[in-house]
Parts: sequence; C-alpha cells; structure tokens
Amino acid sequence: MSNISLKLSKEKIEQLKNTFKADIKPNKNEYIDTFIQRDKLTISIYTSGKVVFQGEDALFYGSAYLDKKIVRQAGSDEVGTGDFFGPVCVCACIVEEEQFPLLDKLGVTDSKQLTDDKIVKIAPTLMKELKHSLCILDNEKYNRAHEKYNLNAIKAKLHNQAYINLLHKGYSIPKAAYVDEFAAKPLYFKYLMDDKEVYHDLTFETKAESKYPAVAAASCIARYAFIKKMEEMEAKYKMSFHKGAGDDVNKDANAFAAKYGKNRLNEVSKTHFKNYELVK
Repeated sequence: MSNISLKLSKEKIEQLKNTFKADIKPNKNEYIDTFIQRDKLTISIYTSGKVVFQGEDALFYGSAYLDKKIVRQAGSDEVGTGDFFGPVCVCACIVEEEQFPLLDKLGVTDSKQLTDDKIVKIAPTLMKELKHSLCILDNEKYNRAHEKYNLNAIKAKLHNQAYINLLHKGYSIPKAAYVDEFAAKPLYFKYLMDDKEVYHDLTFETKAESKYPAVAAASCIARYAFIKKMEEMEAKYKMSFHKGAGDDVNKDANAFAAKYGKNRLNEVSKTHFKNYELVK
C-alpha cells in the first residue's frame, strides 16, 4: 500500500476537495479538516495543511498534487546494489501523460513495496509500453569497476548511461526527469567528469520512487531484470542464490566456494562485500 504525504497550498487543497467532493466522509479526528474515501484510496486533509494519500491508488492521485506538476516525465532507479549476489541493474524510462492510467491499473509503485511475483507479472507490460533503457552490470564487470570507482560513482555512470541510451534511441527526454538521489547533484556530476557524454537536465530527489511514477516504473523494470539474471545464474551454476546480504547469503557463498572454488565467486557476487570475507 502506497503512502504519500504532502504539504499543499490552500488553493490546491480547495482544488482537491472539489475534485473529490462526492467522496468526502464524516470524521471525528479534530486534526483532520476533511476525510475523503473511495475504492483503493483515502485522503486525509489536516488542519495544518498536510495531506496524506493512502491506498493502492495513492501514488497515482497523490502525484498529481505535487508542487512539481506531473505531466510527461522520465525517471531512473537502480536495483542490486545491496545484494551480494547478482548484477546491478539501472533503468531509465519515459512515461507519457496518457500512460499514467496504465501505471495506475498495473499498481506501479516503488519496487521495494512489491513482491517479486507482482514485479514479474507487470514488468513485461511496462517494458513493452514504455520507452526505456536498461543497463545491466554483471558481477565480473562490476568487480573490475569497483577496483577503480566507489559504489556511488558506479551508480552515477549507470544512471547517466541509461539516459544517454534513451537519447541514442531517438527519444526526447522530458524536462521533468528525476533521479532517486543517492549522491548530491554536484558529486553526481563529479563522478561523470571523465565520461564522454553526460546528460545534465536532471532533478535529484530522495524517495523519488514514491513521488514520481516514472521512477517507480523504472524501479520495477530494473527489479525484473535483476530477478531474471538471478534465475539465469541459478540455472547456470545449478544452485540457489539468496538475495540481500544476510546469513542465508553466507551459506550460499560457502556452498558455491565448495563446489566451484572461492576464486570464482567474482562471477556471481560483489567481492567487496563483507560476505566475501566470511567465505571459508
């Protein structure tokens, strides 16, 4: 279930009340001025001016009332950076104004809020309908890159490449283009100083995947790519690989080392993780 909390102007609050006037319900909370309820959505308008959207449709309706108007937009997000096993996947995608209802229908939200089964179900439709670019850095290439760059620098280069790929595909990137902020804007572009092509017209925001549908869609596509790559690894090495970096991952790493040798862990894992040091 999505949850978006916003501070809106009096004008936007009146607009919101008018839009949902048929759905206004009685409430006994002295701090809530207006309570709106409809299928898959509740909106609480507090006397302080804070507005909270909750429910499956919160992302879709809440986004429309952000100070930065939601129209045609682009977004990028990454998956796999916290997982010992598997690649790092970055997706950038474009959502046209008429495609917002599709995202709402599919239940698109931050991939961390969705099950893998849900991701596998909706991501192919997103990949078919949305203009997107997907960058996948496998473990061997990742480990070589990490010898030279830190994790945030690697992420910056992948996000930038994803946007550059959109341009190379002939797509026009909207002015509303968002990155889920993992590094301050000046530092992000410092990481890209040696890159031949750099896309600059980006907005950096924390928790962007819960604010902007394009970032949420990108996170779903990136997660789908990560899931599929993990499945390919399991089929190739005939063993299971847990996600994350916990105790189950350590067991898998030791099982892999026993079967193939610790020196081959660089094929399937990020060797700078502490998990690698625990392998016997």
